[in-house]
Amino acid sequence: MGSGRKVGSGSYVYEEIRDWAKLPSGWAFEECPGVAVNSKEQVYVLSRSVHPVTVFDSEGSFLTSWGEGLFTRPHFVLIGPDDSVYIVDDVGNKVCKFTPDGKLLFKIDRSDRPADTGYGRGVQKNVLRAGPPFNTPTGLALSPEGDIYVSDGYGNARIHKFSADGTLLFSWGEPGSGSGEFKLPHGVVVDKSGLVYVSDRMNARMQVFNPQGKFITEWKEVRWPDNMCIDSQGTAYVAEVGAIYLLSGPNQPDFSRPPARTSVRDLTGKILAEWGEDDPTGTGKYYAPHGIAVDSQRSVYVSEVALSYTFGAAPKDWPAIRKYVRVGQ
Repeated sequence: MGSGRKVGSGSYVYEEIRDWAKLPSGWAFEECPGVAVNSKEQVYVLSRSVHPVTVFDSEGSFLTSWGEGLFTRPHFVLIGPDDSVYIVDDVGNKVCKFTPDGKLLFKIDRSDRPADTGYGRGVQKNVLRAGPPFNTPTGLALSPEGDIYVSDGYGNARIHKFSADGTLLFSWGEPGSGSGEFKLPHGVVVDKSGLVYVSDRMNARMQVFNPQGKFITEWKEVRWPDNMCIDSQGTAYVAEVGAIYLLSGPNQPDFSRPPARTSVRDLTGKILAEWGEDDPTGTGKYYAPHGIAVDSQRSVYVSEVALSYTFGAAPKDWPAIRKYVRVGQ
């Protein structure tokens, strides 16, 4: 079932499986902004299709789907420790919590009053000032205590911390490139000690904060990170979208810029392994790693949004999601 391609290095070598997910006949993912794994090793794939949440077993067999008609533009999915499902709807300006089978538990909804940050989707792309929740939020994380962190990235420059019931506790961040400032805080993840890692995408770095939002350090050797996840051993996996298309106009790729990459790191940011494609239009068709997750076997799932990232230039047969099975553990 795999492509036979081996990626990574050292203790982190993987076999790539591009045709892992088996959708029902006639279905298509289109784009997959997110992926997550629950305690039963079931894989939730978030897609921008008529079936936004599809669930598979670890072998890629289709189990179920839900979420039809619930989202404006789904952007991120996270599975909580009790297997509840959190989904960020960026254009819908809301965060929702569901049971594993799709029953809505609660939502933080700002669809009727997006924050006034100067940003307007399709009109003004620059964030001129920070604002309250939300203006096109992008990611979500849970603390060990169950608090909710939301990266409010496309139309804001803030991280918001909520209690488990959705009460806003505080926010931090301003537009900019200094410590504690953001230029599209795209993803957020929290480790076992409570440290908060923010994918500060357009500043091409990861920033690290304590639970009170105080800046601690940053990782600079990152290629425009979209999202990061951390496994049970404290190893980090980063989906880095690169800049071949990100900083270009439609159909104007610049192959002199860093390509997309998935990196495996320790929690100081040191790279343990990495893989990608120097030319994404080649056989690998590796355009825009966006969502990333790891299961208990330390296999890695990467989902892509190649169509929007390339302004529609990606070929029809690019893999929207693929699995990397760790070998030689």
